[in-house]
Amino acid sequence: MTENKYGKYIVDAPIMQSVMFPQITAPQINAFGGEHFMGIEFTMNWSYLTEPFVMVNSSHSHEFDQVICFIGGDPLNIREFGGELEMYFGEEQEKHVVTSSSYIVVPRGLIHGPLYIKSITKPIMYMDFPLTARYVKKNTDESK
Repeated sequence: MTENKYGKYIVDAPIMQSVMFPQITAPQINAFGGEHFMGIEFTMNWSYLTEPFVMVNSSHSHEFDQVICFIGGDPLNIREFGGELEMYFGEEQEKHVVTSSSYIVVPRGLIHGPLYIKSITKPIMYMDFPLTARYVKKNTDESK
């Protein structure tokens, strides 16, 4: 950006295609604190979802707080939510079904997942805000 005293604080948005999920066909933003935000303990992921898929296939926890947002994809009517998600919490895998624009709050240490995008009839905006510069899963059952 600019070559002056505070120009370093304006960072180009890292817009890319999803490498993890072929179901996410629209460009997305994945920005990490260490790499994109000068070490700030914050990560941001933004995607436009148009079809069902398994977003997280296992339960896990982490040592940071996280907020995951699912919002209706029409920018003029974000309350209109065209989908259904399933999110699981705790070792007992308590199931929660989401059918409206919602935040999922994940305090550090809470076991959560899997996360299934079960159906989409209208696009959904997905935003993930882990409060860390480096996302590391703990207690995962991915090895099972």
